Amino acid sequence: MAMAQTDEVARRLRAAAAGVVPEICAMKPSGDVDQVSRLDRHGGKGGAFVADIRAAMTAGELECAMHSLKDMPGNEETPGFVVAAYLTREAPEDALVVRPGLDVADVLASKAAGLRIGTNAVRRAAYLKRLFPEAEVIHYRGAADTRLRKLDEGVPQKLPDGGETPPADLLVCAKNGLVRIGRGDRVAHTFSPDEILPAIGQGIVAVECHARDWPTRTALGAIDDEVSRVSAEAEREILWVLDGHCNSPIAGFAEIRSTTMRLKAAVLSLDGAEILEAEATGPIDHPRTLGRQVALKLRDLGADRLIEASRV
Repeated sequence: MAMAQTDEVARRLRAAAAGVVPEICAMKPSGDVDQVSRLDRHGGKGGAFVADIRAAMTAGELECAMHSLKDMPGNEETPGFVVAAYLTREAPEDALVVRPGLDVADVLASKAAGLRIGTNAVRRAAYLKRLFPEAEVIHYRGAADTRLRKLDEGVPQKLPDGGETPPADLLVCAKNGLVRIGRGDRVAHTFSPDEILPAIGQGIVAVECHARDWPTRTALGAIDDEVSRVSAEAEREILWVLDGHCNSPIAGFAEIRSTTMRLKAAVLSLDGAEILEAEATGPIDHPRTLGRQVALKLRDLGADRLIEASRV
């Protein structure tokens, strides 16, 4: 999926920025090399998928780098770097994938009772435990195509202690990721934001570069999407205010209509038993203010307590 996203960035640059000839440099960060351990072992999604790439940028090996915005830490500053472009947001929702032989209508009607659902995201796991209390939610890592293969072939997920989980019956992953790798046909059910609120920044590709590299910033500015940018700024302000970390079940999604933004966010307990929700509506030209407003509402409801309890 990462290469497909990188190809899209390059395609847009060639079309929008005259004279720019992008050169793609493939990298395999630690989160892709180790597809067994939980992401917190690598310092969360930022350490697993972003840190190695930023190190290459610092060393002068790259002028810019593509990230899935949902993988970028939102509770830390990144001195020397700036997101110069946010691509147009793709489907932000989560999707259900079923193994061959299962009927999705039966799965949903039974609330997946007795079935195993694979995911590596604590946010998805918390929501799934609320939606499907009689299902077993299991740790499931790997690139999207790898996870599909393991699901179809009944391959167990290896665990850091040398053991393994049973094979999964269902997967929940980002819908846009499946579409990006050409496997949108495997989406058996799309969860609405009322069922599972998306991750902060889900569906948005961010392109980061050196803050003082003005030629690169100018070129990337040609592919920047303003709607994605204000959505990202509002949603990520929630992470900043709440000091959300990699193991925090935090969700947030901005919906924009004309010049108005509706921002909704949630913080859950790891077991999904408790959920705190807040939302606000305001003008799109003050996205961070709206994000801060929603985050402070969540803090008033007790979000700090749930976030601290999730630091395992």
